[in-house]
Amino acid sequence: MFAGLEALSAAAAGEFAELAGEAVVRRGRFAAALAGGSTPRRLYQLLGEAPYRDRVAWDRVEWFWGDERAVPPDHPDSNYGMASAALLGKLDLPPRRIHRIRAEEGDGEAAARAYQEEIARVFGVEPEGPPPAFDLVILGMGPDGHTASLFPGTAALGERRRWVVSHRVPTLGAERITLTLPVLNRAREIRFLVAGAEKAAPLRAVLEGPRDPERLPAQAIRPEAGRLIWLVDEAAARGLGSRCAQEDPR
Repeated sequence: MFAGLEALSAAAAGEFAELAGEAVVRRGRFAAALAGGSTPRRLYQLLGEAPYRDRVAWDRVEWFWGDERAVPPDHPDSNYGMASAALLGKLDLPPRRIHRIRAEEGDGEAAARAYQEEIARVFGVEPEGPPPAFDLVILGMGPDGHTASLFPGTAALGERRRWVVSHRVPTLGAERITLTLPVLNRAREIRFLVAGAEKAAPLRAVLEGPRDPERLPAQAIRPEAGRLIWLVDEAAARGLGSRCAQEDPR
């Protein structure tokens, strides 16, 4: 548990740098899927500053996204745009390492298929086969318990074959493209970043309530063999009982 967003973000930045270093030594690169939303923005900003900026071999990082809104990359709501402004645009990165979801192109199904093929190409696997394992997946959680763009009661939650889907979220009246549970749960490391008093009730429901991932999609994040850690601040953890805020809840 952390005093606030700043401390939480600093801890996440330290873990990002450590995991990146380990992955580069072991596999020659670090494949990370980023989250959108307001909470991870400070993490991305810190990664572009000392001391974290000097601890990562940025030219060995493969950048992916967990989900995207159907907007152009320069739109204020773009998850790619947020990460680019906070971090990527401040680094001298090889363009071939940045793999954004092209959700603005109008045909969501085609964009989802193209992203699955891009993931497969980078990892050197078949796009119709088992999903690869990201080195790190960063996730947030909404007040309704959603994560990535896996929203309560949506068909994307039941997807077991495709790694990426395009779907309409009725509560938002909008299209989203998202990674699905098969690929998310293959990750070697998953970090949930949760901050703010408005997250206290859903966090308690997800971690301490009955299992109901159709209602609380964040509960469906259960790594097959990887490690899941929740990084939460005091405001979000206020409703928790004895469970440690950084404990793996599996």
